[in-house]
Amino acid sequence: MPWRERSVFDERNSFITEFHCRKWPMALLCRAFGISRKTGYKILARYRSEHLAGLYNRSSAPHHRPNKTDPAIVELLLAEKKKHENWGPRKLLVVLQGRHPELRFPAASTAGEILKKNGMVEERHVRRKCPPTTTPLSQAAAPNDVWCGDFKGWFRVRDGKKCEPLTITDASSRFLLLCRNVKSTKTQSVKSQFETAFREYGLPRVIRTDNGPPFASQGLAGLSALSVWWLRLNILPERIAPGHPEQNGRHERMHLTLKMETVVPPAADLLSQQKAFDHFTY
Repeated sequence: MPWRERSVFDERNSFITEFHCRKWPMALLCRAFGISRKTGYKILARYRSEHLAGLYNRSSAPHHRPNKTDPAIVELLLAEKKKHENWGPRKLLVVLQGRHPELRFPAASTAGEILKKNGMVEERHVRRKCPPTTTPLSQAAAPNDVWCGDFKGWFRVRDGKKCEPLTITDASSRFLLLCRNVKSTKTQSVKSQFETAFREYGLPRVIRTDNGPPFASQGLAGLSALSVWWLRLNILPERIAPGHPEQNGRHERMHLTLKMETVVPPAADLLSQQKAFDHFTY
């Protein structure tokens, strides 16, 4: 009589019934039910102490967990997270440990699990990466051989409005061709800025960017509407490898100087900030 044909409770109940009929010695009875004598005596002892309730499976969870996080600490962690929704577990723990040095707080990984269990962590959506350029990056031997384009990274001016400058440089001369705050990072807004640069400086042979929109997409060969437009103008789009800004190092180094000269501190408003960009450019 194999155990898997019926529920565990039914098998144990049948075992107890057969035992009380006294037709079988314990050794033969256990052999018939496919269990050891030790297990048989254990089932019998549980039945005698708990009756039918003792025949059900018991939870294997430990009765005592010495490393369980103190509920008071959990409350402190959750309360601080509610005050600062954008803070992660590491920053929350640094603040709480400074405020309550007498308490022993858990590791950042445990704090993260506590926040996640209580629904206070948003799941990150992994963004699909478009393929980088497989050919070696072009060499800029002369002006207009290679242009580099990127967004400096948004910040807020003193009146609270968001500023996100688009920058274009010539890789050979390192000349800053354009630094303009754009209302949107979508294709049409960025395209108009490149049109301005083309009218003033001519067309480059290559434009090098990162793999973010609107320069690239997850479409065929990583092409976006903007890069397709460049191809129609006989300009080759070139993308650096994901996570390797050093491949566009000259442009990134210019961003540091731009920040120190025009953004630290930020201007009072967007118009004043653009004037600072223009003064730096020319």
